[in-house]
Amino acid sequence: MHDKETQRELRKRKAWDAAKEVPIIQDEQKVRKRLSIIQFVTCSFVGILVFALAFFSKTSLLLLISLSNKASQTINDKPYALLFIGCILIAPSVLTLLKSLWKSTFKDSKTPSKQTLIWVVLVESLVALGSAVLTLVCMPNFDILTNVMLLSGIATSSAVLQVVANVVARGRRQFIGTSAASVVLLIAGFTFFAINYLRERSRKQEMTLFVGLAIGSTFLVSLSWWENYAMLFKITFFKNTIRDIKKSRNLVNIVSSIARIAVISIVLGAYVKLSGQEWALVLSVTSSTKIVVLSLFAIQVLSSAFCRWVAVLACKMHAVRRSFVLPLIFVSPAALAAFVLAIWIPYREFNPIVPFNGTFAEYCGVFVNVSGPGLDIMKQMVTDLTLEVCNQTAYSEGSVEGYALLGSSLVSWWLGLVLCTLYIWYLGTHRIERTKDLFVRSLYEAAFIDQSMLLNTRFEVVYQSRHSSKEKEKMTIYLCATMWHETYDEMMKMIISMFRLDKFRPKKNQFNDVAFESHIYFDDAFKKKDNERRVNEYAETLAEVIKDVYILFSEEGTSSFKERNPLPDQKLIQTPYGCRLQYTLPQGNTLIVHFKDKHRIRHKKRWSQIMYLYFLLGWRLHRPHFQMYEEKVEELRSIEERLKKAKQNTYILALDGDTDFQPSAVMLLVDRLRMYPEVGAACGRIHPTGTGPMVWYQKFEYAVGHWLQKTAEHVFGCVLCSPGCFSLFRAAALMDDNVMKTYTTKPTKASHYVQYDQGEDRWLCTLLLQQGWRVEYNAASDSYTNAPQEFKEFYNQRRRWGPSTIANTLDLLSSGSLTAQKNKSISRLYMLYQIITMAASILGPAIVCLMIAGSFKFILKIDANSALVLAVVPPVIYMIICFYLGHTKSDTQITIAAILSIFYAFQMTATLLSIIADMVLQNTFMTPNGLFFIGIVAMYIFTALLHPHEFHLIIYGLLYVVCIPSGYLLLIIYSMVNMNNVSWGTRESGAQAGAPTENQKNVKCQKLLKLCGYSLEFQVSQDLKVVSAVPQNNVLQVTAGSAPEAAVPEVPTQQEEKGTPVIQECFIRQLKESSGELPLQVDSLNEEEEQFWKDLIKQYLEPLESDKAKEERVKVELKDLRNKMTFVYFICNALWLVATFYLQVIGVSVTIPVPKAFVNGTIDKDSKIFLDPIGLMFLIGFATLLIIQFFAMLWHRIQTLIHFIAYNGTEAVVNRRAMRQNQESPLDINNFL
Repeated sequence: MHDKETQRELRKRKAWDAAKEVPIIQDEQKVRKRLSIIQFVTCSFVGILVFALAFFSKTSLLLLISLSNKASQTINDKPYALLFIGCILIAPSVLTLLKSLWKSTFKDSKTPSKQTLIWVVLVESLVALGSAVLTLVCMPNFDILTNVMLLSGIATSSAVLQVVANVVARGRRQFIGTSAASVVLLIAGFTFFAINYLRERSRKQEMTLFVGLAIGSTFLVSLSWWENYAMLFKITFFKNTIRDIKKSRNLVNIVSSIARIAVISIVLGAYVKLSGQEWALVLSVTSSTKIVVLSLFAIQVLSSAFCRWVAVLACKMHAVRRSFVLPLIFVSPAALAAFVLAIWIPYREFNPIVPFNGTFAEYCGVFVNVSGPGLDIMKQMVTDLTLEVCNQTAYSEGSVEGYALLGSSLVSWWLGLVLCTLYIWYLGTHRIERTKDLFVRSLYEAAFIDQSMLLNTRFEVVYQSRHSSKEKEKMTIYLCATMWHETYDEMMKMIISMFRLDKFRPKKNQFNDVAFESHIYFDDAFKKKDNERRVNEYAETLAEVIKDVYILFSEEGTSSFKERNPLPDQKLIQTPYGCRLQYTLPQGNTLIVHFKDKHRIRHKKRWSQIMYLYFLLGWRLHRPHFQMYEEKVEELRSIEERLKKAKQNTYILALDGDTDFQPSAVMLLVDRLRMYPEVGAACGRIHPTGTGPMVWYQKFEYAVGHWLQKTAEHVFGCVLCSPGCFSLFRAAALMDDNVMKTYTTKPTKASHYVQYDQGEDRWLCTLLLQQGWRVEYNAASDSYTNAPQEFKEFYNQRRRWGPSTIANTLDLLSSGSLTAQKNKSISRLYMLYQIITMAASILGPAIVCLMIAGSFKFILKIDANSALVLAVVPPVIYMIICFYLGHTKSDTQITIAAILSIFYAFQMTATLLSIIADMVLQNTFMTPNGLFFIGIVAMYIFTALLHPHEFHLIIYGLLYVVCIPSGYLLLIIYSMVNMNNVSWGTRESGAQAGAPTENQKNVKCQKLLKLCGYSLEFQVSQDLKVVSAVPQNNVLQVTAGSAPEAAVPEVPTQQEEKGTPVIQECFIRQLKESSGELPLQVDSLNEEEEQFWKDLIKQYLEPLESDKAKEERVKVELKDLRNKMTFVYFICNALWLVATFYLQVIGVSVTIPVPKAFVNGTIDKDSKIFLDPIGLMFLIGFATLLIIQFFAMLWHRIQTLIHFIAYNGTEAVVNRRAMRQNQESPLDINNFL
């Protein structure tokens, strides 16, 4: 009470100091109209595209079927049209066969049982028989209007099975009425259809056969979706068969595709012979016939394939109703309307020579052909459609009964299909969904694209609750940040990001989907001074930052005179590894700061990661389940299932101490792991921040790396490195064999120091990949981290990264065969891609030298060999200097590299100009160098356009280009020569901008002592000694207004009893002072956890003792490793350069002469361009790599857009609704404390 009145009085005195300085916090939860507009436009465009493609698919097929009608006059060679109808039917099977063969060849495939194969072959043969008989035999004998809606009749079996499923399965009866109505309408449609066509007396026997075949064929086709309902009846045979099919999907698809192709081919060949036609006519068709048939075939096949793909995108974007169901449902009515108009318009414009009463029946009697303006082929096709319709009794007689039967059948079929697929309207999907979870079959039916896509939609999804069981499971996410020497601003970014998550998902919330807990592991936080154990200035800064951010997020309202409630007490706990600050955040989540004492526990980043892996996954996750097993609380199987589920649903978000991110970035990564069980880790788009040329260079470097390299890795295989600054890991993956345990390995050999400690995040990903886990990249998940701003810091950082990348890639490639067997996402082709990429990076220095040599040759007008020697001399001299100086004088090496980088920047500018000048002199860019230069510039610009919010980074591309020699020549030399230097290299300076210095701390404490009547500066370091020398009551008087706990005398220790010097625990007072208004109360660990920390430290994390002999041995091994790797690098590049040198010496005899080509397409045969075969080979190889990466980027962009739209349409909407509710009823910040 007294403290509250004191604080109120202090605020009253300071009322004049009204201005505040607060950090700018971006709140992404606010409604952003631009995103809603993007979502609406994208979904609308996809819906229109689905409708248009399905419309073209259906109309082109129906027109081709009409051309095969015997009465058609457009083409005379009917077998030719039938042949391509058959090709349309087998096109999806061919695509599926090729895809499955690819997967079976390069990925793991299991063999199904004989029982499964027999069943699949039987069903697929019946389906193929039905589709072939329906489209090749029956439909050419019906009119175009009947054919449009007849295809909807394939929903009959699905409707019947839905009724049975609704009756058998509990809780599924909400749609039993619509399913029953669908059955009635579909049967009624077939009844009206049969009655209508059996009225024709002249062809009654023939039409009876065709009508019967049509009805039977539609039933056979409807068997295609048997998997959608088989699991609902709990029949053992179906359960085993479907389970076997899922395990061996690739081989099943191969067998089913071959069966379909064979059956359709047999039916096609037999029908042509039985109908009295000759296959020989196919070889003598006219050019006009080829054009018409091939055009319709191409339109149908392409539109069907793209329609299926776009329809899947619509479902994944959560636009099921407006972009999937509605467009496909209205395709048939639209096609019917189009054909009716095609016949009706000439009928209305008909100008007869003989008297004409205007009825359609009379029009049919006098109709010959369509006349008037337009393409002849189009007029001929409309003529065929009209004659086809007029040949039917219903139209030729003009009877009301015939029209009624026709209309009733068409309406009944369509309404039956609508009611049968009504469940899709309420389809509940995850934010991102696998295609196999959305649709039963990967195969689509080309002849019935709209009906097949609707009926193929998985039936049981709708009858689950709105969110499936997988989405109901609550995810636990531990944010684990490692810190060391971060500045105030860098810490502020990280802490604000953690508080954002607290606000995004309070501990008690209506979502109940994700629980967050934040941890910060602070390395080397303690120091000893004047026999006192203190925390360093960085630890004090962190406590101050947390206090500032806590106050900021606790304040509510915008009133200038709002009353601030006292902040709740937090915990300060001494631990075996140092101490811990435990905060309960404003919305109830927990933040724990672990301050590590390097004299008690092993320091550096990897050991901090091992510390939180064993604490969170071993102690917090695994131990409780082991206790349940020991106490026999549940059956062993139940406990194992519970543990397995906990591992799958527990994630660790690895962070650096300066990472800035939004909650959506985390949730987008969560989506990847939640929906794909084989994904062990996922990373987002890392954006470097800072100012200056070095940061600008890295901005473009990071952009290109993410745009092209990471997307290619994600699409074709797995991401090789998930950066430790912002990556989400699955607990099950980390706890897998040979991952977490192997990660604790102490380096004993030289290669271990390079691979394990210089790039720990890449090594961890290598372990995951080798165990079969997939690592993914999500471009929509943005995070921001500080990049080195100084040349020295940048070079030291890359000196660690470069050798570590090589070591881990070689480790992965050396186990490539075994990894490809265990990891379904990694194929041998992907390993070949990585080998080529590695070779290109190794030859980088030689390529840079050749570029510079070309510039010398053009500018200095010297011969090619002299230019090459001149280009090679500077890097060779620099390499010798680096060897001579050694890593102890690395600063001198970096200084020399900086000077050479400036020189090379001017040289690269000249190189660019020389390439352009050469194209001008040659009067063409149609040369390998010119095409490559223009192609790569165009590719980067187009790639940047596909990343609109990052397009401005293309400006830094020029700086990146002129720095290529520094990054790919000098930096590689520096990294390789200094490979034996295994120090961290960054953040090792004591003074950091924004961090308080000792003097600043003294000034702060001096001001405090002045309030108590003291003004001597030395009192800061002697504070505790003075306090302990004064009686307790006097101490309380002296320290009035400060934290009372600081005055409590320390309990004598065993050291004091033995007479040894006592180390005063001053860090408690320091942290309390730094925490200020956020009070810290001293607490203690329970005995079990304290024992855990002692055991963990003893087994894995004891500080490494100094062993001079071992250190000397490791130094020798590191130098030996350095020499070997540098020699390999040198030899590879030297061989390339020497080969180029000798080819140039030999001259024209070994070059490839190519005629000069000009932009306008003309070729000058007299002028030759001579190409170096080695250079051309590398140019082609490098261009091929870029093209592969470019197409991977296009695919990844589409998938990213889908995920982004889905997220914005689900999570963002819910959050905005929750935010509006919170605004109406403000949340008390103490509700969760």
